Amino acid sequence: TGAIGLYNIGQTCCLNSLLQVFFMNTHFTAILRRITVPLRAIQKRRNVPYQMLLLLEKMQCGKQKAVFPIDLASCLSMNRVKFFVQHDAAQLFLTLWNLIKKQMNMPELVKELDDLYTVCVQEHMACQKCSSETKRNSNMLTLPLQVLDSDSYALRSLEDCLQSFFTPELLTDDNMCFCEQCGKKTPFLQSVKLVHLPQTLTIHLKRFHFKESLDIHKLSHYLPFPQELDFNEVLTKDQCQADDDEKAAWNYELFAVVAHSGSSSCGHYCAYIRSLTEQKWYCFNDSEVCQVSWDDVKCTYGHSNLHWGQTAYLLSYMRKHTQ
Repeated sequence: TGAIGLYNIGQTCCLNSLLQVFFMNTHFTAILRRITVPLRAIQKRRNVPYQMLLLLEKMQCGKQKAVFPIDLASCLSMNRVKFFVQHDAAQLFLTLWNLIKKQMNMPELVKELDDLYTVCVQEHMACQKCSSETKRNSNMLTLPLQVLDSDSYALRSLEDCLQSFFTPELLTDDNMCFCEQCGKKTPFLQSVKLVHLPQTLTIHLKRFHFKESLDIHKLSHYLPFPQELDFNEVLTKDQCQADDDEKAAWNYELFAVVAHSGSSSCGHYCAYIRSLTEQKWYCFNDSEVCQVSWDDVKCTYGHSNLHWGQTAYLLSYMRKHTQ
């Protein structure tokens, strides 16, 4: 199963949780195993994909319940990833991804990595005075979803968060944009349409919220997410920019949850991951790994009265028909 723990070596619970999500994804490890091994010793020490591969093999070949990720941590430190600090899982995920992609040095593997994780959306900006419109496609590693609506009320489900993300927004008053056709600032309708979803989809629930005082506040309210997610049932035709073949692949099953407990300034991460070989859920909490039930995973939905309780922060969904 690969269900081996990682020791915490200096506030590395966030790193450990993300590594477990990478390693339990057999599609990712199939790419990782095909990397070109660096030739020189210093290159090996600084190369993140290579050190991840060594750690993966150490976890799979050893008989201990957990291993120390010291060599990988040293490698990340050489690449300016700090330790003994409180990391944000979404930011660290992006940092790891960029390092892996940059240091892979094989264009065909980089393309496979993009296909595995990258979301494509189309951004629309339409002037409400002259109807001129601009469109541009952009790629993103995660879908960053607000958990509050435009009036700062708590959204009630993951589906509501997705609907909110793809609902057009009218930009008026101070938010007006300059229109070249009109030669002045005018109201604009801003919208995002879904173009492509990857094989492994990562959703970022933006639980950390800036207050007017600029303090960061954690939003711990109850927000359920489904085991199975069909984007064709969640989004309207106007919110999509894709053909029927693309939409046919938009049926997903939950693969992993990176959960955060504690406050915005002091907290802990762990990961709940479904084994793709056994179809069983495991909780990876640094060096401790145990099998859990779906009810245990549901405990990460959150609770407004339990600010120190676990709340899901990153959700990883896997396309159903390719498992």
